[in-house]
Amino acid sequence: MVFPRGDGDGWTRCALGHKHWGIYGAAGLLLWHDDKVLLQHRATWSHHGDTWGILGGARNRAETAEQAAQREAAEEAGLAPGSYELTGCHVDDHGGWAYTTVVGRASSEFVLTALTAETIAVRWVAADALAELPLHPGFAASWELVRNIA
Repeated sequence: MVFPRGDGDGWTRCALGHKHWGIYGAAGLLLWHDDKVLLQHRATWSHHGDTWGILGGARNRAETAEQAAQREAAEEAGLAPGSYELTGCHVDDHGGWAYTTVVGRASSEFVLTALTAETIAVRWVAADALAELPLHPGFAASWELVRNIA
């Protein structure tokens, strides 16, 4: 399946001098079901490839962080927005660029499939087992901050 390129796709630098994907920032969906979170195994060719993180990507100009996270999760894994409830968010502001972790809760542990070349696999992982996986550095750095957001 091919999705159109968004107007937010592209590299930029924040005030700290870091290179980031997402001209208008980026957002991802941290989806919970009981004590498990939904994770994406990132393609080896992608930025920080062969790591695990949340479904997400670049925000488009007219999108909220919540809209971007939901769109990316639908594009990458077929996650229907009505299959979960949004419960909060965390903004990691780098000065001129921000990554927003949008948190949600699913009522069931549904099975999803990787839909794009960006994704090797999508699976539910026990929160206590995250340390056993090679995590995307940004997700790893924010995990302790975002894990308790209801």
